[in-house]
Amino acid sequence: VSSVLQQTEQGNYQLDLSRSVILPKGIKSFEKNADVDVQLTFKGDVAGAQVAQVTPDGTLMSVRMRYSFVELPDADYQPRAYHPMSGYLSDEYRDYATPFNQLLVQRFILRHRLQKVHPGPAPSEVVKPITYYLDPGVPEPIRSALLDGARWWETAFTRAGFINGFKVELLPVDADPQDIRYNMIQWVHRATRGWSYGAALTDPRTGEIIKGQVTLGSLRVRQDYLIAKGLT
Repeated sequence: VSSVLQQTEQGNYQLDLSRSVILPKGIKSFEKNADVDVQLTFKGDVAGAQVAQVTPDGTLMSVRMRYSFVELPDADYQPRAYHPMSGYLSDEYRDYATPFNQLLVQRFILRHRLQKVHPGPAPSEVVKPITYYLDPGVPEPIRSALLDGARWWETAFTRAGFINGFKVELLPVDADPQDIRYNMIQWVHRATRGWSYGAALTDPRTGEIIKGQVTLGSLRVRQDYLIAKGLT
């Protein structure tokens, strides 16, 4: 945090341990991950313009951070090498054990694990569908529209030979979005206009997506409406 603030010319800040705490309500444990939230307070001299806009006193700034401890998947996943023309995102690392006439940088595409019950080119049901869960905080009628729109992908997966390979459901009442077993489509308020954000927690050894995270800003609908209005 200190380095980022300095690089972006927002001031010189150092961690103030006397004002930093672990947040007890932010300690959560699930089947495959455990999270710990902390509030870190940084002390500086002169605040940069952006820091001054969001803090009562620019010489002190608190940031909430989350440390996640995640169980890695088993070894049954088959990695796939990245190709720059594929359109996929990728993870990369340097493998110093590769022969000198091969690429040092290894890159895998980021994708979910999706296996057919009957492997091969013929269409088949899948062992476990890729399922995304919609934030129940989305108001109607946007909630129903998001469910209908996201479910268009179900048809695409079926036509690609993965029958029932993709699903979108409303997050169960007793589920927690921090549980990595739930891929999330989350609804948030933010001050900026902009498109949606996509992120993923991945296995660094293979590129397998452990948890997908889509963040939809509540201003997205307003922005889409204004663009359409401008075009017409």
